[in-house]
Amino acid sequence: MGPQTLIVKRGEYGVLMFNGKSIFGAPAFPLEDVFDPTGAGDSFAGGFMGALAHAGDVNERVFRRGIVFGSVMASFNVEQFSLNRLTNLTRAEVDERFRQFKALTHFEEL
Repeated sequence: MGPQTLIVKRGEYGVLMFNGKSIFGAPAFPLEDVFDPTGAGDSFAGGFMGALAHAGDVNERVFRRGIVFGSVMASFNVEQFSLNRLTNLTRAEVDERFRQFKALTHFEEL
């Protein structure tokens, strides 16, 4: 009974995902200026659900990727008032920020 996975959006502190096997954390994408945080959670949810729909599967790897896509979309949303930044956003910008996010959080094993 109950959910097998729990995802907690923590605003400017990022996201945590808990399931029976692991814990995954992702930071919010760091920006110099945050213009308007209104709608960041909705943008996160849209990016997350879009990534899940695109994958066509539901597993931990897809959830992790979805969390990062959601964080990327939220980071664009807060750059301008309301949805203004999302109206002229290109796929190339999304892909580049996803690469930047990966570089920000990637590290090698000891």
